[in-house]
Amino acid sequence: MNLMDQVVLITGSSRGIGLAIAQAFAAKGAQVILNSRHEIAPEVLAEFSGSHCPVQTAIGDISDSAAAAALVQSIKKNYGHLDCLVNNAGITDDKLLLRMTHEDFMKVINTNLVGAFNMLQPTLKVMYKQKSGNIINLASVVGLTGNIGQANYAAAKAGILGLTKTAALEGALRGIRCNAIAPGMVNTAMTAELSDKVQAELTARIPLKRAAEPAEIAHAAIFLAENDYVTGQTLAVDGGMVMR
Repeated sequence: MNLMDQVVLITGSSRGIGLAIAQAFAAKGAQVILNSRHEIAPEVLAEFSGSHCPVQTAIGDISDSAAAAALVQSIKKNYGHLDCLVNNAGITDDKLLLRMTHEDFMKVINTNLVGAFNMLQPTLKVMYKQKSGNIINLASVVGLTGNIGQANYAAAKAGILGLTKTAALEGALRGIRCNAIAPGMVNTAMTAELSDKVQAELTARIPLKRAAEPAEIAHAAIFLAENDYVTGQTLAVDGGMVMR
């Protein structure tokens, strides 16, 4: 896929990995649409001031199926097409299984997994009519391995992997590709909240001995968007943390 002037929607893109992905697509000349549950700060939008296409915003909570469908339809109405969806929006709410309530579990599932489905279904309807499109889902190495205190997050991200493969199989009939990225430890605001001890312990488990930068995850997204013969795959960007 040549990304110049392509319409690309990235959910949860007001900061962190989502923002880095948005910046990478903008650098390729894509028409980038940022999504967040809340209004996006002017200083974030200012980072795209030199882009080939002016960045746009689409505010909405993707865990609400009606809001997600309306968001996709508004993009179709305004642009006439939607070429790439990056399902990035996600949250965490870590607790050991014995202390995790049903609400704790479902809150993460509803945003990270159901939210991805909520965006995927209306997007596929648009892409089916176009007979083209590309979808990238953000998973996690935790979805491959599990993790203490993250039953909800691991379950959601493991579900993303199955959702990705099914969407790839069904979408291939209409020229639509779907892949997943499974980041490991990434230098984001979320990681910064961890204690120095925990960060050191996590880094020790990484063969490359460092966390990824958000831009390195974004590079993987660009690769998956541009390579027209990759579909149904999970690309682990984790410094070698999970080798299969």
